[in-house]
Amino acid sequence: MGIPEKIKKIEEDMHRTQVNKKTERHIGLLRAKLAKLRLEQEEQQSRRSGSQTGYDVKKSGDGTVVLIGLPSVGKSTLLNRLTNAKSKVAAYQFTTLDVVPGLMEYKGARIQVLDLPGIIEGAASGRGLGKRVLAVARSADLILFVVDVFQPEARALLESELRNTGIRVDEKPPNVVIEPTTSGGISVTATVKLTKMDEQLVKDMLRIYGVASARVVIREDITDEQLIDVLMRSRVYTSSLTIMNKIDLVNAGFTNELSSKLPYKFVPISAEGNINIVALKEEIYKRLDFVRIYMRRRNGETDFEEPMIVRNGSSVLEICNKVHRNIKDEFRYALIWGKSAKFGGQRVGITHRLMDEDIITLVTK
Repeated sequence: MGIPEKIKKIEEDMHRTQVNKKTERHIGLLRAKLAKLRLEQEEQQSRRSGSQTGYDVKKSGDGTVVLIGLPSVGKSTLLNRLTNAKSKVAAYQFTTLDVVPGLMEYKGARIQVLDLPGIIEGAASGRGLGKRVLAVARSADLILFVVDVFQPEARALLESELRNTGIRVDEKPPNVVIEPTTSGGISVTATVKLTKMDEQLVKDMLRIYGVASARVVIREDITDEQLIDVLMRSRVYTSSLTIMNKIDLVNAGFTNELSSKLPYKFVPISAEGNINIVALKEEIYKRLDFVRIYMRRRNGETDFEEPMIVRNGSSVLEICNKVHRNIKDEFRYALIWGKSAKFGGQRVGITHRLMDEDIITLVTK
């Protein structure tokens, strides 16, 4: 029996099985086997085709965001409003057949914005340009869901397609550590009460993935699907922002009603009418969680005109890499002034974490 037949058999078994307390264990094992088989199937298809699944897009700037939406939702027009790009715009589906990059400059930050071809249902399974499109989203720092004001339900479809390719939107990685050992079997230590699965199911699922001996520490009440995410080791966790486009076609009352009914928050805009675009830029900047770092030369002069933009929580190492890739090899120490320093001119090492508007001097050998 080949992989497609095995997948079909498991899917049929899951469809027949009623979900209740007695069947939780059976369904959990079926999900683990199904995820493993689908991964094997994708790897086989990739080897046979001998090609990459995604577009070749070089990341640039201080951060990368992607525009994801159904066809003809206004992504290309929005890209042109946000950046200096000249994405083709037309009133018919699938105008964008390639990834179109643009650069948004805001508050000193240079943000790469990628306009992706429209997503259709089944994209994660290969329909349309789905797999190639969604592969680009895996490397994004922020996903921008662009939704038509008349199709607000599309947000759920888009997130579902991303989920089917291993992208977890607005989630954190499960607090689970799996440490392989050479012997002793599988030991499970849970620091919280497990209500959604038991220790035996954890062990059985690990064995499906070829783990015969390991120490497992679980620090949150996880589901079987979350454990599968840990075992797959290919999941991507990223944040998102939803944009409700074409609000110029409805009145304020309609938009307010959507805001109160929908299970997600959104930024209302009109790309065509150039409405609320500045507010959108501000929200993108906030979501990327940037901090501004000022460089001070050894002679004492600080460049306050052009701050270095890095993500919040970045270390001195990230600063070194942005200045020049070889600086870290010659690094001795850094001098810090600002919120992250205990006193002005504090001498710190390469792992020191910086805060907004810190001033730094790099001292090399």
